[in-house]
Amino acid sequence: MLNIAVIGAGRIGHVHAKTIAAHPGATLALVADPFGDAAEKLAATYGARHTTDVDSVFADESVDAVVIGSPTPLHIPHLLAAAKAGKAVLCEKPIALDMEDVEAARDELSAVSVPVMFGFNRRFDPSFAAVHTQLEKGTIGELENLLIISRDPAAPPAEYVKVSGGIFRDMTIHDFDMARFFLGDIVEVHAFGQNFNEEIKEAGDFDAAVVTLKNAAGVVATIVNNRKCSAGYDQRLEAQGSTGTLNADNIRATTVRLSNGEVTDAAEPYLDFFLQRYADAYRIELTEFIDAVVAGTKPTPSIDDAIEALRLAEAATESAQTGKPVSLA
Repeated sequence: MLNIAVIGAGRIGHVHAKTIAAHPGATLALVADPFGDAAEKLAATYGARHTTDVDSVFADESVDAVVIGSPTPLHIPHLLAAAKAGKAVLCEKPIALDMEDVEAARDELSAVSVPVMFGFNRRFDPSFAAVHTQLEKGTIGELENLLIISRDPAAPPAEYVKVSGGIFRDMTIHDFDMARFFLGDIVEVHAFGQNFNEEIKEAGDFDAAVVTLKNAAGVVATIVNNRKCSAGYDQRLEAQGSTGTLNADNIRATTVRLSNGEVTDAAEPYLDFFLQRYADAYRIELTEFIDAVVAGTKPTPSIDDAIEALRLAEAATESAQTGKPVSLA
């Protein structure tokens, strides 16, 4: 039984706390958040201890592992503090807001010896993972192109956008990791940012984007993002190979469809948001993390995966601003 502490009692902290509390191989031991009574309230829900002193988590000998859901600028400091204390780490994405922070800590990150996993949970989504497995089996031959569609049901507040690092770091970062999961290392990025939301435009960010990524073999991934989708949380993936195509479609609450004199094949709305859509992915992600910690193996996605995803986010930002492709070769 792994005793796990969660740092950060915001929305993602709630997701991880719930997942840990429900897992047969883990105990939610401690919740830490320096602001108000957020940690106390979340911890009380699951019978855990709480603290407003985040540093005390690293000194707590009863804690085996730490889930880091703190603000992005604190990810590297909290990761390194946990690792130095000998605690395994599951850290939310992105690793940092810019590569300068990564480079400043590169030597320390390279020296980390405890198991560290990054929260690119979509790798563990059963549908996406099944597509990847079928591709590796050669079911559709050699991969030729990949299409990733990721649209949110509603845009976040402009105040959040201002501190998020931008759409490519905050939203597309998951899709960059998914593209690398299928294509491996990327050598070229070409991004097109779009503005339909005036508040987000005034905040200095895009609210929609299309990104093309190419690997050394010439395989191309296309990512389509939008902060707002009237149909709901739109999450799809298509892999086209030399002998066939694999599709992972949206998930709904049921498979019921209605046909009558007004509509045919009318289905329920997409699941409302990531909490519902990726509930299984978070559970499987945690299981992979626990198994790696118990076995003493290196989990993935790794620190290197997180760094590469951020590199792609920075390249996409540059490309969208300049209108030119960015080479990473």
